[in-house]
Amino acid sequence: MPIRLKKSYRFAFRSALLITIFFVPVLSLLLWLFDMVNWYLLATTSIVVFFLSFLAIQIRIEKFIYRRIKKIYDDVSLLESSSLTSDTINTDMRTLTAEIEKFAHDKKIEIDTLRIREEYRKDFLGNVSHELKTPLFTVQGYILTLLDGAMEDKNIRKKYLQRANKGVERLIYIVKDLDLITKLEVGDLHLELENFDIVELIQSAFDQLEMKAAKKKVVLTFDMDYEEPIYVKADKEKIHQVLINLLVNSIKYGHRDGTTEVSVENLIKNKVIIRVTDNGEGIAKNHIPRLFERFYRVDKSGSRNEGGSGLGLSIVKHIIEGHDEKIYVESVEGVGSEFSFTLEKTKNNAS
Repeated sequence: MPIRLKKSYRFAFRSALLITIFFVPVLSLLLWLFDMVNWYLLATTSIVVFFLSFLAIQIRIEKFIYRRIKKIYDDVSLLESSSLTSDTINTDMRTLTAEIEKFAHDKKIEIDTLRIREEYRKDFLGNVSHELKTPLFTVQGYILTLLDGAMEDKNIRKKYLQRANKGVERLIYIVKDLDLITKLEVGDLHLELENFDIVELIQSAFDQLEMKAAKKKVVLTFDMDYEEPIYVKADKEKIHQVLINLLVNSIKYGHRDGTTEVSVENLIKNKVIIRVTDNGEGIAKNHIPRLFERFYRVDKSGSRNEGGSGLGLSIVKHIIEGHDEKIYVESVEGVGSEFSFTLEKTKNNAS
């Protein structure tokens, strides 16, 4: 709540000065006409007129303008706006106009932001519903089929239970990613920074995804032989997740018999950039600005058949930004895509 009134006397001063300027020639003319010219009387009267005009105008302004301005501030304070309410109420018209214009501009931005968030919330709820609905209905379908009599056949029972189990695993996968992305977005990202060899970590990710890549006949490789280790300072477990998510995407959307290449390059003195490049189907330019949104998919139909939670790139972005680093994407349709991110480089593996 405003507690102090900072009055402005500029308007009253200027108005009184104008009245005095007009009054002095008139009084001088009257004194001259009646042959009563008295410079002392003229000066004294002018000063008195100036101060009386100033007081009268200032009092009227305070009564009819300043009090109303204070009421405006008090009413606005109900909106808890830090941009307009403060410890001082400024009654200068120019300053007040600027403050109100800024207040209106800030409120417009807030309203636009809320509108965007509301649309984002609706999209998010729709996407969550869709992602959960598909595996749930799948599991329900297999269970209902078994309950309708198919469970009597041992082979069918085993096959349907295995398929239902896959649906449950997908649900668990989605829920775990949802839990993780929620923690990341509220800032609950606890980083355990350590020095480690990024080349070794990339090789570990290659080994983990070897079978998945083999099924798609995608080759995971470095751009060159790294004979010396390259040490970085980051959360090893979370950077491993970043690599896994990017590599899985490159395998999932890459061409059969394609290649995914990873490179580690010096960016500046204390930074390295890790690039994950594939020769897959690529991404259209209009999709790139939204790639890191939750559940956003370039291919609204086919990509869902590839599995995943639709949160991978969003998780990647939050982890990298949690390290105060940057992530980039470049892609050309029919040529391939490149995702890259920076990390802090260290000289050795000493903590």
